[in-house]
Amino acid sequence: MSVIVQKSVKLANGETFGYREREGSGETILLVHGNMTSSKHWDLVMENIDPSFHLIAVDMRGFGESTYHEKFYSIKELAVDIKLFVDELGLSDFSLIGWSTGGAVGMQFAADNPGYCNKLILLASASTRGYPIFATDETGQQDLSKRLTSYEQVLQDKTRTITITQAYETKNKDMLRMIWDFAIYHDNKPEKERYEAYLDDMLTQRNYPEILHALNTFNISEKNNGLKDGTGDVKKINIPVLVLAGEKDLVITEQMTGEILEDLGDKATFIPLKGCGHSALVDDLPQLLEAITTFVKKQEEQYQ
Repeated sequence: MSVIVQKSVKLANGETFGYREREGSGETILLVHGNMTSSKHWDLVMENIDPSFHLIAVDMRGFGESTYHEKFYSIKELAVDIKLFVDELGLSDFSLIGWSTGGAVGMQFAADNPGYCNKLILLASASTRGYPIFATDETGQQDLSKRLTSYEQVLQDKTRTITITQAYETKNKDMLRMIWDFAIYHDNKPEKERYEAYLDDMLTQRNYPEILHALNTFNISEKNNGLKDGTGDVKKINIPVLVLAGEKDLVITEQMTGEILEDLGDKATFIPLKGCGHSALVDDLPQLLEAITTFVKKQEEQYQ
């Protein structure tokens, strides 16, 4: 089995990014994680996917081993970080897989930097029109008539922001486990030691309110998402895109996936992941790896 090595690199903006690398002679694949995770959560993919692939899994700013000197407030800033990261490593002509929030970052990166990413895979991705954050009542239920509109409102949200931030600050792994057992691992759980390592890793996040605000205000479509007009950047994504969505995902709705497919048009190929929730990596790894590998190798053949 190929060795996965933990590394770090200093970026031009002064941040230092941690990343995991698995050498390979074939296609380079950049793995971009989502909220409440880091490169650590790609371990099952990195350990089991086709050994010919050269894999690089990055920790975004304020996650995992990466620093958090400057706060960010938009997905665009995270995409700029990815550009600085791949430039430091000298990467180009690679595939990018973005999971959840990482999908939004991947789309923005691909739109802003033609010629870098040649294939984009969106796994349980936030929509091209963002991920709406609504106010919650005393019982924790969302009020779909009251969308939060500012970073200050996100900071004051008791159900999500304050609860999760306190769990991080007090290192309350039981709280995090409860949330993940309900929303992500409701059918299948990682094996015990791996799950404990994931929970430890979650505690490294230092940007939870900023991520929620960034997702809430993200919109690269050509439509108004209920909060703001889209930038239209989706039209600048001119590479093949594979959209993967778990049929039982409790985090990403069918509507969000539908928005991605509508906005990307004929550039997108859609594959539903049968029996999977938000983490196909745990729910059905073979199904996920087959979808990724087939898409990457098919596109490789077309370019040769």
